[in-house]
Order: sequence, then structure tokens, then C-alpha cells
Amino acid sequence: MKQIALALAATLASAPAMAGVYVNVESNASYTGTDYTSRTTDFHVGYEGDVGDLGYYIQGGPALTGADGVDGTTEMSGKLGGSVAASDNLDVYGEVSFITDEDADNAYGTKIGAKYNF
Repeated sequence: MKQIALALAATLASAPAMAGVYVNVESNASYTGTDYTSRTTDFHVGYEGDVGDLGYYIQGGPALTGADGVDGTTEMSGKLGGSVAASDNLDVYGEVSFITDEDADNAYGTKIGAKYNF
């Protein structure tokens, strides 16, 4: 994880003027069938930009979590992601995320995908 942070810091230091700061508020709810089970709402500040064909972002901040029937907590969460144009019509992207948990192990996630435009 430390190597990823160092690589990102080097990338951000060499970022062109197109890069910028943003705010992202996102709420994700989970359901089993029609039964609500939990929700996490992120309040992130981020930074995004481009280096050549690579688009990147890093964001983080508090996350309000709550499960059905349980008092919510405030944790810290963040995301690091990027995308690259593989061709005129095809983008490949990926993301690594985390959220802390004061009562259990921290949680981590990954996302990888491709988007084709017709």
C-alpha cells in the first residue's frame, strides 16, 4: 500500500494544469430482496487529473455507516483509481478502495473494468 501511495504522490507532483480538486458525496444502500440491510454515505474531497493517456483520481474523507436496526458510526474511507484509453472506442479502468472499522478489520475493495463506446 505504501508503494501505491508513493507512486501516486509522484504522479500528482508531475500532473499538468488540467488537474483539479473536487467534492464527491455518494450514498450506497444494500438490500436483500426488498429488505434494507445497510447504508454507507461518503463525504469525500478528491483530486483528479491526467498524465498523458492516463486519467487518475484520489479521494477520501468521512463515511457514515449504518446497518438496519443498529446505530451508525463514522469511519474513514477513500478511493484511488484511474483509466486509460486502450483505443479510440475502448477505455480500461480500475479502482482500489478502503473503509476503516473501529470494531473489526478494515475493509478493502477493488474494481476493474472496460467500457466500449459505439
